[in-house]
Amino acid sequence: MRRVVITGLGVVTATGCTIADFFAQLLEGRAGTRRIQNLEPALAEQLNCKIAAEVLCFDPSQHFDAKELDQLDRFSQFAVVAAKQALEDAGRGEFSEEEQNRLGVCVGTAYGGIETLDSSYFSLYRKNASRLSPLVLPRLMYNAAACQVSMRFRARGPTLAPSTACSSGAHAIGEAMRFIQHGQADWMLAGGSDAPITYGVIRAWEAMRVLAPENGDAARACRPFSADRRGIVIGEGAAVLLLEEYEVARKRGARIYAELAGYGANSDASHITQPSVEGPARAMQLALDAAGLNPEEVDYINAHGTATRVNDVVETRAIKQVFGARAGKIPVSSTKSMHGHVMGASGAIELVATVEALRRGVLPPTANYSKPDPDCDLDYVPNQAREQKVRAALSNSFAFGGLNAVLVVKQV
Repeated sequence: MRRVVITGLGVVTATGCTIADFFAQLLEGRAGTRRIQNLEPALAEQLNCKIAAEVLCFDPSQHFDAKELDQLDRFSQFAVVAAKQALEDAGRGEFSEEEQNRLGVCVGTAYGGIETLDSSYFSLYRKNASRLSPLVLPRLMYNAAACQVSMRFRARGPTLAPSTACSSGAHAIGEAMRFIQHGQADWMLAGGSDAPITYGVIRAWEAMRVLAPENGDAARACRPFSADRRGIVIGEGAAVLLLEEYEVARKRGARIYAELAGYGANSDASHITQPSVEGPARAMQLALDAAGLNPEEVDYINAHGTATRVNDVVETRAIKQVFGARAGKIPVSSTKSMHGHVMGASGAIELVATVEALRRGVLPPTANYSKPDPDCDLDYVPNQAREQKVRAALSNSFAFGGLNAVLVVKQV
């Protein structure tokens, strides 16, 4: 089976809109959580949860003209910009017409064009609008970002838009990997994008009672694995990686960040919101088996780590089930403590963080960790980045509905 490597990275996040800025802020343990700024003040004031990890380093007018912006929801804007970064980072200019047929796109999302949907419904039901723009549907559809990336870069290969809630980005990367492995593409722009910081989405999450309160310090609101954790912080953003067949990359002299060596996907098939231990554990084992690795070869795990009471305990137990006695010796960190829970983009953003940790030999911390929880007793790299050589690493993504996706990267 053909090998798949990562040759380009692109991000748009609350902790930076370039790879350098993004990873530097992670290593410093700086969270992008703050009072919400991009909602109408009157609406924002009505929210019980007034914090989120917004992308404030992003100016759409620097990337798109007015006509383009009319056609692009915020989540599509993020995806196009992250894809452009990934191609530039990989040293790829324009693809020839023949190459375009071998270039595919796989961009996952949990919410699609929810900003467009939210504002359209507001116009209809609050402002009594009698008609909507004909561009509403092309902006809000879940495949809009994948289609916009495909059109922008003339990618005529396989193009998909997985929507599996919070594991969408990881599923997108895993499925893109398979297209290359099975010879249907030589390059894939793969990742995830979401822009879910809308009045309606936040109200829906408030109803589930899993949003972290501000408590006077927004930057410390998200505290994965800490005994005083109170819940998630919603984030927005995107990450796109250029995946490339190994021999194609080698022949063109590409810089290779890492090999995308394994992908495990499955379902708990048990509960719509409560995760099982067995499902995530089996997904991790499937990914390790696909990569041909044993537990002793894994040096880092980027956790799903949402900072909810239930999820962090379940993930801890799942890691123990897979790694046994060695579980306590493997560093595990949750970068959601800094960039927030970016829903369908989280798995892609976290894979970028994992790749950078492997490449640079330094692990991002779990920020805001203040108090050990006896039910979460692994090494969570609390608060301080750590230098460590990484041979292979896992990136975990576990979604509502029990849909799990685990990715494995390793040194080439």
